[in-house]
Amino acid sequence: MDSYDDRGVGGGDGRVAGPDSGTLPTVPDPRTEPGPQPPPEPGPEPGHEPGPESGPRYEPKPRTVPDPRTEPEPRSGPGPGPRTGMAGLSFPYQVAAAVALAVIGLITCTQLAMVFLHVAPSNTVTKQHGKAIDEWVYPEFEQNWKLFAPNPLQQNIAVHVRAEIAGADGRRTTPWMNLSGEDGKAIRANPLPSHVQQNELRRGWDFYLGSHDNQNRPNGLRGNLSEQYVRRIVMLRLGEHDYGGTVERIQVRSEVRSVPAPPWSDEKISTKPSYRVLPWWTVTAADLPEGSADQKETDQ
Repeated sequence: MDSYDDRGVGGGDGRVAGPDSGTLPTVPDPRTEPGPQPPPEPGPEPGHEPGPESGPRYEPKPRTVPDPRTEPEPRSGPGPGPRTGMAGLSFPYQVAAAVALAVIGLITCTQLAMVFLHVAPSNTVTKQHGKAIDEWVYPEFEQNWKLFAPNPLQQNIAVHVRAEIAGADGRRTTPWMNLSGEDGKAIRANPLPSHVQQNELRRGWDFYLGSHDNQNRPNGLRGNLSEQYVRRIVMLRLGEHDYGGTVERIQVRSEVRSVPAPPWSDEKISTKPSYRVLPWWTVTAADLPEGSADQKETDQ
């Protein structure tokens, strides 16, 4: 039997003969073969020597000319902007504004101080200057705390008056006039009613009731003062009406009605009026408003 060496299939070095040659191609070892090389950088062109200007060139951007129609005008200097408020006024107006603010501040502080002393407990200041405080507060800034009382007033009190007129046809007596009703109409029709319309007659009547007993007898000097005050208020109101004669005497009464219970309450309250009628008062010159024709004739 022939061996492989004898047939020329394989040599002693283990190589096998191929069809074209007597040896097989060698396979390169990947561990020893170098990897792919990067392409070579382009060199300088022939006939051109490298120099400092051979690098990349800088192309400048074209300059743009600003449009004067859209660009803001530059300021002449770094000065401040336009002045506002009082600083923007001229000097005389600044002085006038400062004086007005000072006067308003002084009046506000005085008002707060007077009202505080009026409602504060008795102290040294109120004892020495009580009259000045009362003259400042009454009647426009009177402080009434009945709104916060635990038992508020549950009655409607109206003051009525009638007069005895001496005219060309003799003496006659007018019907009862509701002075409180007139004040109520003036208040309801006025968005800013006067403090006098709201409190003059009411406070005057309270003053009279507090200084007289149930038989309408005064209980001191304040009783006589309250009577004179009510008589002057009544004559001032009667002077607004023309009765065709001279008022010789007046009579005042009060009508008291209890406030009815609300619809959701089961309380039964009588709303019938009760009256307190005062005696007739003869009108004197002291009861007439100042400047009236009747007072001038009486003085003469």
